[in-house]
Amino acid sequence: MKRIKIGLVVFPGFQLLDIAGPRDAFGEVTVLSRGECEYEMLTVGTTRGTVQSSSGLTVTPDRTIFDVCPEFDTIIVPGGLGIFDTYDDPALSEWLRQQYRRVRRLCAICNGLFALGPAGLLDNRVVTTHWMDVPRLSATFPKARIEPDHIYVNDGSIYTTAGVTAGIDLALALIEEDFGKAMALDVAKYLIVYLRRAGGQSQFSPLLESQAAPGSQTQALQHYILDNLQAEHTVASLAQRVHMSARNLARTFIKECGVTPITFLSNARIDAARRYLESTDLSLREIARQCGFDGTDALRRVFARRLQINPTEYRERFRTRNAAPAGRTPRDDEAKKPASKKTQTAERGVSA
Repeated sequence: MKRIKIGLVVFPGFQLLDIAGPRDAFGEVTVLSRGECEYEMLTVGTTRGTVQSSSGLTVTPDRTIFDVCPEFDTIIVPGGLGIFDTYDDPALSEWLRQQYRRVRRLCAICNGLFALGPAGLLDNRVVTTHWMDVPRLSATFPKARIEPDHIYVNDGSIYTTAGVTAGIDLALALIEEDFGKAMALDVAKYLIVYLRRAGGQSQFSPLLESQAAPGSQTQALQHYILDNLQAEHTVASLAQRVHMSARNLARTFIKECGVTPITFLSNARIDAARRYLESTDLSLREIARQCGFDGTDALRRVFARRLQINPTEYRERFRTRNAAPAGRTPRDDEAKKPASKKTQTAERGVSA
């Protein structure tokens, strides 16, 4: 029998699914291999006594970071809102540093990777996390190299994932490393999940968070862009509209919005296309035309590059039950809303 020992760290306020999901995936290996392969899993608390998860359920850890622990092959640190009260605990940081020198893999799910930062384990590492935590991660640990759209990433022996259910994606990847693709696929089938999910986090997070200050020239230009996506815009043409030089517009736009005017335009076109796919029966050709793409091939290329999924698959996955007929678009409904809402179609965490 091949046995692999895994330590699951638990702290007050941890996300229960971050350990329950991987634990169930690992547990199926024993069942499906008829006992030939096994993961031995132990919970390790950052405090003594029972540990309450963010959902209110409690776990009694098998060990704590203050106890003598067995030699783990893999350590997994879950996420959860409680991580922000725990991640800079010196005792946890020292324990993680020691484990890093001993284990084959050190994994963090969702914002659990914040615990790796004070231990010095994120410096110059390629990592990912939940899209909502990317700005905070970047500000807190600027030496980390963040890939905000990935479901999971491994850089050497450090493995990091996006939010919550991405822990199952990670578990399947580890099972494939340990026991082969066939076993990982069998576990995925049993759990009724994809072995490898198509697309990245951009499928789930808002795309345009680059809103300018109310009443500013930049906001007026954003409204103009959102209302005229089909036009052939350039930095020069946009600058002329607000009576600025192209250089001054680019500088002002980046300062106020965090992206260039052309990046904002690109993001806006993708976001509009997504809304059409989710809520109308419009053809891909018509969606491409209304959003300013140079035909359906261009629309497909952009979706593949930015969202790692094609438009047809996106529509099948996210289409609403009450899609508008082809003669009506999401813009028709938006036109009834106050103008100040027009830029609230944004999606976080994705750059050009």
